[in-house]
Amino acid sequence: MISYEEFCDNCRRLLGRVENACASCGRNVGDVKILPVTKTHPIDAPEYAARFGFSAVGENRVQELSEKRKSERGNALKINWELIGHLQSNKAKHAVELADRIQSVDSPKLLKKIDAEAAALGKTMRILLEVNAGNDPAKFGAAIDTTPELLGEALELKNVKVEGLMTIAPLDSNLDTASRCFENLRNLRDDLQKQFSVSLPELSMGMSGDLERAIEAGSTLIRVGTFLFGARDYPL
Repeated sequence: MISYEEFCDNCRRLLGRVENACASCGRNVGDVKILPVTKTHPIDAPEYAARFGFSAVGENRVQELSEKRKSERGNALKINWELIGHLQSNKAKHAVELADRIQSVDSPKLLKKIDAEAAALGKTMRILLEVNAGNDPAKFGAAIDTTPELLGEALELKNVKVEGLMTIAPLDSNLDTASRCFENLRNLRDDLQKQFSVSLPELSMGMSGDLERAIEAGSTLIRVGTFLFGARDYPL
């Protein structure tokens, strides 16, 4: 794990990238938030993020989120915890208990399970709908053409609040592929807002390698891990 000083240096470099990207496309830098992704890193990572001033961190797996958030050090942190990885419906109960927001809701089955678990806890679960906006067979997410139906179902439920959309761009050395994916998500969001007369302010898209393209396309939240914390130590 890198030192806090190294993390701060990385944060300053990342903020510089965000500022330059916003300046290049005429956007206000305050309209783009950063979500540090702490998956597979020790509890030091969310501690670094909170100490630097970030308001939330992202985790991929319910088990790892549980281990960190329930730990003595994690419980002491004044930050929000967001679940950004694929979520199976049989783990929805724990996800609703632990996460402040779930970004990866991609099916009616999962949506209804989250709503039921939130109702049982007497809470409203903040969510994003994950869309496979790049039409990538290797990625999770609802298809673009089924997302209106998914949103329609979500709006009928009492214990979920849809705050926007999320996508992961296809892995491609040609960044134009990522741009098309991000533009697809933005256009879909705009269409859904008109169709359902709702506000969907959050567009969670862009990571370390493609964040400039995401910001250009309208991202409001970039999810960054490796650039901030260094290479991950994946378990065998």
